[in-house]
Amino acid sequence: MIITAKATRSGDWWAIEFTSPAGPRFTQARRLDQVEALARDICNMDGVQVDAVEVVPQTTGAEAGAVGEYRQAAAEASAAAERASLASRRAVTVLRGEGLSVRDIAALMGISPQRVSQLAS
Repeated sequence: MIITAKATRSGDWWAIEFTSPAGPRFTQARRLDQVEALARDICNMDGVQVDAVEVVPQTTGAEAGAVGEYRQAAAEASAAAERASLASRRAVTVLRGEGLSVRDIAALMGISPQRVSQLAS
């Protein structure tokens, strides 16, 4: 069974709310990383077997905007890193195919000869 625990900021605490087969449950935590263990403990006391706990922080206003902006930027950075990785491997393959030395490729690409060797393998 998967439990979905909603966490809403309340002063210095996170108010936690979830429903299990034993009914609705409420607790609180100081930090989000404590929510899963608390929900599992409560379910265990109720005799409910839990396979996973999905923690869903409920944010509003500036918090939601800042987190959303960060996640978008991180996803874009990850995609750019993947493109750069593929492009560097392709460049090394093409340049080696043209007969350039490892040192020449390194100088052209602005990387170390060791990195060229890694990309070539």
